[in-house]
Amino acid sequence: MEVRVAVSSDAEQIIKVMKDAEASNFMMYGPGERELTAEQFQRFIESMNGKEHSAIFAAEEKDSILGYLIMQGETKPKRVSHKVSVAIGVHSESRGKGVGRALFEYAHNWAKARDIHRVELTVISKNEQAYSLYKKLGYETEGVKKHSLFIDGEYVDEYYMAKLL
Repeated sequence: MEVRVAVSSDAEQIIKVMKDAEASNFMMYGPGERELTAEQFQRFIESMNGKEHSAIFAAEEKDSILGYLIMQGETKPKRVSHKVSVAIGVHSESRGKGVGRALFEYAHNWAKARDIHRVELTVISKNEQAYSLYKKLGYETEGVKKHSLFIDGEYVDEYYMAKLL
């Protein structure tokens, strides 16, 4: 498996991973809810990769995208230029196989090279597998976003988590 910065030609495969991840009910979008074309996502990849503190990373094996990690940060205002937020998705067939860990390790190294000091994320409280991985990677829970999402007829909390690099 190779982790690398995503390119616009990865858009279609990353969208497939997104839609598969959303079927888990652990993502912001519900199953079938995301309306995103390959062309729209290609433009998003290009715009992200053109920013100093933002990028999309892809985990690939045998020409197949297994997972992605989106890292978004700003250089202005200067007071927030030390932090980024991340979102990750791993295809259901690749979960539990080190794909998420590899994406985070690559992203952390990328961030350190840019003097980024803080990485933030949120995770749905019911997503125990992801929460466990984030803890193992050194993320700390900083708070709870009560009733942040409404999934399958019930309110669900999200945890605020962060890691200092």
